[in-house]
Amino acid sequence: MQQKAKVEIYTWDQCPFCQRTIALLDSKGVQYERYRIDGDESAREKMAIRAHGKKSVPQVFIDDKHVGGCDDVHAIDAKGELDKLIFE
Repeated sequence: MQQKAKVEIYTWDQCPFCQRTIALLDSKGVQYERYRIDGDESAREKMAIRAHGKKSVPQVFIDDKHVGGCDDVHAIDAKGELDKLIFE
């Protein structure tokens, strides 16, 4: 499948939820821009603004739309909607 959407993910390197989300995206062959914000409070604030106040990681954006964190992305995938957002 050809990827149609721009995907961005904010992460911390040692975050198990980040690693789980990245593993899901990688398993689907998704190309994404990864922002490693470990300890960078300025970057975290910028992410929080985009994520409607959420400061936890990961935070995922598809075509500049905030889709949420690890549980949100896995729930969207379980409904079969993640592929539609990225590849259609």
